[in-house]
Amino acid sequence: MTITPPALSVFESLESEVRSYCRGWPAVFDRAQGARLTDEDGHSYLDFFAGAGSLNYGHNNPVLKRALIDYIERDGITHGLDMATTAKRAFLETFQNVILRPRDLPYKVMFPGPTGTNAVEAALKLARKVKGRESIVSFTNAFHGMSLGSLAVTGNAFKRAGAGIPLVHGTPMPFDNYLDGRVPDFLWFERLLEDQGSGLNKPAAVIVETVQGEGGINVARAEWLRALADLCRRRDMLLIVDDIQMGCGRTGAFFSFEEAGIVPDIVTVSKSISGYGLPLSLCLFKGELDVWEPGEHNGTFRGNNPAFVTATAALDAYWADGQMEKHTLARGEQVEQALLALCAEHGRLGASYRGRGLVWGLEFADPARASEVCARAFELGLLLETSGPKSEVVKLLPPLTITPDELDEGLRTLARAVAATV
Repeated sequence: MTITPPALSVFESLESEVRSYCRGWPAVFDRAQGARLTDEDGHSYLDFFAGAGSLNYGHNNPVLKRALIDYIERDGITHGLDMATTAKRAFLETFQNVILRPRDLPYKVMFPGPTGTNAVEAALKLARKVKGRESIVSFTNAFHGMSLGSLAVTGNAFKRAGAGIPLVHGTPMPFDNYLDGRVPDFLWFERLLEDQGSGLNKPAAVIVETVQGEGGINVARAEWLRALADLCRRRDMLLIVDDIQMGCGRTGAFFSFEEAGIVPDIVTVSKSISGYGLPLSLCLFKGELDVWEPGEHNGTFRGNNPAFVTATAALDAYWADGQMEKHTLARGEQVEQALLALCAEHGRLGASYRGRGLVWGLEFADPARASEVCARAFELGLLLETSGPKSEVVKLLPPLTITPDELDEGLRTLARAVAATV
């Protein structure tokens, strides 16, 4: 497919230089349905990005769209702060009955501001309030958001530098396999906790992603996560799992930590919780941690009622019958087999892959190749992005509802893009 980059005059002349995704995808998108987007010139693109994980159920999912249109047409509440509404009640009841109770999870639900970083800020603030301590431990290559508290527990040097001020009260520790298995898990962390001369203030909490998305698709082993949960219990630290990108079924189970059999003290959820790409985030925490005073953490848009409507519809449609996890794991096997064959075919590129469910990363010995592959994939009609501190990983994040044929088409296009860069 030949694509002529459009004249982006208004974007270039009026929009800030901070824009990023549009630089790699020089098209003006007009419509979207399922796993495909269409630009204003009629070119179709298969989407292996899914709104950075915000569109697990695809673009304009018809079931969710119908629920949203019906709600708007009956003049349902749009803006409600944290007032009680019928839409919020329906979501809370469905979330409790479909997600929390079947998993025996003892969480209260908090609605902070509507973005993932809002949920992280609430989690950090709550942990510090409960424990009366300031320090938070995070992990190498972590990404937790772009506001100051979230940046303090983020590893990426480029993003941290954007803060413009010192980022304090956060201490990084090695993520799983960061030291290539040469050092026992948590040896350094435990030693610092034990040593009164280490300089590490006793942490209030540890925050972790079970799969580091922006960090390069780094997958934590279940046994590593269990050991971390045990360490937190023994050392009186709260365990926060950031499930903003990897939750809502991305790795198979609804929560990405389920495979490890752990129950975090606090969980942050956003991106695909609304199901439709509408802003919504949750901070979940054990009941005994609910020490907030009324209004102590608030926000004007913490009650996005249209998002409650689509979130409820998504839970009913995709999680009530227990089939979504099976479908995601089956599609994940399809991806893994394709990546296995691709890496075998291009062995001299030093290609390797890793992932879980429907989040996968493809890495090359030459870090620059990932960006080249994504650029060629765009020309072939496939949207892919990079991740990792050097943008060295091609990131595969298709909708969970993608069909086997669409997935195969995208994987074949990826293979063509890789071959074109050899």
